[in-house]
Amino acid sequence: MEKNRVDPKPGEVDDHMKWVHDSSLDHKGRVPLRASTGSWKASLFIIAIEFSERLSYFGIATSLVIYLTKVIHQDLKTAVRNVNYWAGVTTLMPLFGGFLADAYLGRYTTVIASCIVYLMGLVLLSLSWFLPGLKPCDHANICTEPRRVHEVAFFLAIYLISIGTGGHKPSLESFGADQFDDDHVEERRQKMSFFNWWNCGLCSGLILGVTIIVYVQDHVNWGVADIILTVVMAFSLLIFLIGRPSYRYRAPTGSPLTPMLQVLVAAISKRNLPYPSNPSQLYEVSKSNGKNERFLAHTKKLKFLDKAAIFENEGNLAEKQSPWRLATVTRVEEMKLIINMIPIWVFTLPFGICASQTSTFFIKQGAIMDRKIGNGFEIPPASIFTLAAIGMIVSVAIYDKILVPLLRRINGNERGINILQRIGFGMLFSVITMVVAALVERKRLEFVEMNPSKGSLSMSVFWLAPQFLIIGFGDGFTLVGLQEYFYDQVPDSMRSLGIGLYLSVIGAASFLSSLLITIVDNVTGKNGKGWIGKDLNSSRLDKFYWLLAAITTMNLFVFVFFARQYSYKNVQKVAVADCYEGKSDDGGAETKV
Repeated sequence: MEKNRVDPKPGEVDDHMKWVHDSSLDHKGRVPLRASTGSWKASLFIIAIEFSERLSYFGIATSLVIYLTKVIHQDLKTAVRNVNYWAGVTTLMPLFGGFLADAYLGRYTTVIASCIVYLMGLVLLSLSWFLPGLKPCDHANICTEPRRVHEVAFFLAIYLISIGTGGHKPSLESFGADQFDDDHVEERRQKMSFFNWWNCGLCSGLILGVTIIVYVQDHVNWGVADIILTVVMAFSLLIFLIGRPSYRYRAPTGSPLTPMLQVLVAAISKRNLPYPSNPSQLYEVSKSNGKNERFLAHTKKLKFLDKAAIFENEGNLAEKQSPWRLATVTRVEEMKLIINMIPIWVFTLPFGICASQTSTFFIKQGAIMDRKIGNGFEIPPASIFTLAAIGMIVSVAIYDKILVPLLRRINGNERGINILQRIGFGMLFSVITMVVAALVERKRLEFVEMNPSKGSLSMSVFWLAPQFLIIGFGDGFTLVGLQEYFYDQVPDSMRSLGIGLYLSVIGAASFLSSLLITIVDNVTGKNGKGWIGKDLNSSRLDKFYWLLAAITTMNLFVFVFFARQYSYKNVQKVAVADCYEGKSDDGGAETKV
């Protein structure tokens, strides 16, 4: 076995190093000059705007359950359900935004348009607090029931932010990864680190969002915090625009779903044709006509789809045949990639359900515990979320700077370990998190039973620190791994949509979390005291956490089974190669020679 890479001829080396030949363009529509575009010099501008977006998002998201219960006066179950609905919509919208970016608008344009929508939401959020006609009450301190118009304005504002996030998240992250050339050894390794440091920037925004912004919400007012978020977001958009000359751009390629439908139609229409004796008889365009397209090696899995690449009439030129009747091997393999992703997507959902507890029940637990430190300073409830971000930063730094270099020397894999191994390792931490959370909640309820008048206020909020740190550590493996997996393994024309698929794991998990809460409440409520009461002291969250621990444990075994069967995308330069044995995870095809 050997990697089927084509080395440039000696006379081509300088040209290959000077220019970027990966179908990207510079801001004037020319082939990009490597020295002045892309790589870290461009990515820093992109990470800066991600920092401000996450500052805004987490400044709102982590305090949302507090706002809904304290200002809008919703009960715990309704508030948690609304938070999960909003989080679900916010993380499912990127599927639509990613599709628009890949197919029609382009990633750069989509980022700018979505930032404008995001800013509209932040402005409306600010106005809903200060504008007399939209304020919750005339006297906020004694407000027992907010005006209906305030609820409408508030929910409209946060869902505008959802729409903005829907275009911003998939487009910006894939645009950042586009700044690195996969065919350049140094830049390919830099891209592997990009997702790690992208998440460090994300976590830095998160930390400020759940400390400074949440402190302003708690000790000044919510409106001032919204104004700060609006100003920071507008300033970061300006920084992003300043970086325009240094970016590498990719033109939209039309709907990425059409070629998949063409493969399916062609395979069905030729279902009665015999398989060719040699895979080299399947149709693939020549490299000279490939327009810098990366070819995928043929695999034995899902052989039914291979029939889409069979010639029906050898006398007709393949180029003149309808794509609805004849597909290339690369298009067939792209279809296989998407189908193979389905079980991976499904069996990462329980991890997302565990992660969704951090911004709902975990935060609400912190709100009714002793949060005082030092000389009477009281930590805002949402600020405890900082520990999850710290855990994520630590795990990413350890992975990128210690584990990857060490594992590269041991096994020769550019990534250290393959992507699904990284994801599975992080999922183990979600199980540990739920076990720890269940034990801590049982301890909190014991404090309430011993001293009903004071309740859990006699218990320090730092009892929650282990569960936040552990889930953050798991995020550094699973969430970062999922970002890299869905960007790297989707067809090249679907990379924004790939990031949307990653985010949809979190979105779908939020909806599933709400559904699970409803089911658990209905089932346990029939037998007397339900697990989810009107407040935490009348609930049995410890049992709910044990249920999540059991679900995630069983799910982990199923995930490992499918991960072991998975074949990674195999890129080859000579069409048509056949890839039966290798499971490459570093961008090159392993082919029989």
